Amino acid sequence: MSRIAIFIYGIVAYLAFAASFLYAVAFVSNVAVPTTIDTGIASPPLTAAAIDLGLMALFAIQHSVMARQGFKRWWTRIVPAPMERSTYVLASSAVLALLLWQWRPIPVAVWWVRDPFWGMALLGLQLAGWLIAGLSTFLISHFELFGLSQVARNLMRREPEPGQFRTPLFYRFVRHPLYLGFAIAFWATPIMSVGHLLFAVVTTAYIFAGIALEERDLAQYFGEEYRRYQARVPMLFPWKKPL
Repeated sequence: MSRIAIFIYGIVAYLAFAASFLYAVAFVSNVAVPTTIDTGIASPPLTAAAIDLGLMALFAIQHSVMARQGFKRWWTRIVPAPMERSTYVLASSAVLALLLWQWRPIPVAVWWVRDPFWGMALLGLQLAGWLIAGLSTFLISHFELFGLSQVARNLMRREPEPGQFRTPLFYRFVRHPLYLGFAIAFWATPIMSVGHLLFAVVTTAYIFAGIALEERDLAQYFGEEYRRYQARVPMLFPWKKPL
């Protein structure tokens, strides 16, 4: 493929990510979109739970398998290396879009905070979670994470630079602020339905599984430097002062 075509492909993949992510924010927050975590296609509760679990399992499998180094080595025999990350982003966006489209709500309330002050406080905390997650990607390398840097370097015929280990801002307090932001956003809600609770429990479990896989890769790549970081900084909850 030409460098221009690969660059356009990367932009399309990034736009697909941006659209699906913004919809997901509104979906979890129950605002401004046609289908949300508590509204949409009606199904009996057990049927809804089975479909929702299947959708989340599909996302978890795609997200984890395509992120592994062994898969990347095999995949780049088929697609040009500069397209690898963009293809991952595009596939993840497609599976997320399927989940958002086919999600079955189970709108029975588990808790409902009726006090306006505490309800707004929980919505504010949810917004803070989304902001932490988004900002965390920019603190490291947002455009590298979502494939734009790779296709831009390829367009300009520049070689990739070796990854540098950095711990800016949030990364001084927890090793995975991106996942912490997601966990806050998924759990902080004034109305927690059974469907939302199912989503929060399964995604939180996947976060911990994803961290285990990701930390294995990071320890292999950065070696002792990352192991010292693991010993010094909490994984997900900022329970001790940064050094």
